[in-house]
Amino acid sequence: MTAKGPAESALIRFDHVSKAFGSNQVLRDISLSVDKGEIVCLIGPSGSGKSTLLRSVNCLNDIDSGDIYVDGETVGFEDRRGKRFVRTEADRARMRSKIGMVFQHFNLFDGMSAWENVAYAPRVIHNTSKADAKKRALELLTLVGLKEHAEKFPKQLSGGQQQRVAIARALAVDPVACLFDEPTSALDPELVGDVLDVMRHLAQTGLTMLVATHEIAFAREISSRIIVLVGGEVIEQGPPEQVIDNPQNPRTQRFLSRLHTTAATHP
Repeated sequence: MTAKGPAESALIRFDHVSKAFGSNQVLRDISLSVDKGEIVCLIGPSGSGKSTLLRSVNCLNDIDSGDIYVDGETVGFEDRRGKRFVRTEADRARMRSKIGMVFQHFNLFDGMSAWENVAYAPRVIHNTSKADAKKRALELLTLVGLKEHAEKFPKQLSGGQQQRVAIARALAVDPVACLFDEPTSALDPELVGDVLDVMRHLAQTGLTMLVATHEIAFAREISSRIIVLVGGEVIEQGPPEQVIDNPQNPRTQRFLSRLHTTAATHP
């Protein structure tokens, strides 16, 4: 029996989620939700738990306690007659296919062309024919401005182009939501803009997005809500104009102040 979330209106919901790696407590009793069509940006210093939180949604990190719900289903575990069971790997793969994820370091298959990378998941997960998968891959590469590079291999593409292929790949399974884990952090500064432009376009389509980012100006522009993570805890959240322009928590104030200082020192 599939466990249903306590708040069906939330597309993604974290309910008292905690996670530690050895003695390092990375997430501390996190409770928050993301509604359908919402764009939520996670900000905070490196090591604050942003990546772990995102990876837990896709069963890439198992949580220690609490529950995560995606589209009404529990992630990683399921309840059967009041007992908690680890989901099978096949079931985890099915649930991963509902959520697109874009990583910091692209994770493309070096031996596949751009369109083959995008078409891979539909062919393997949904048994889509090669012709249909290629047609959809070319549509998505057009969406991210890379149709003319469809036959190129990752090593023939710039970092920004590879990340745009990765975004197209995440969209290829028609996910209910997409997770972005610092999608511009591995890029040279001059390549960041093209990736952010693609994300701006996706935001306008109504795609539900949960984005971990250090691009504060971009977070202010794109998000409906900003969540601040420090030390594995949610210390503040709200509309971007409130959190960024008038933060209430002293730790948020310090974090933003350090970012402004760094930006002024390294233009």
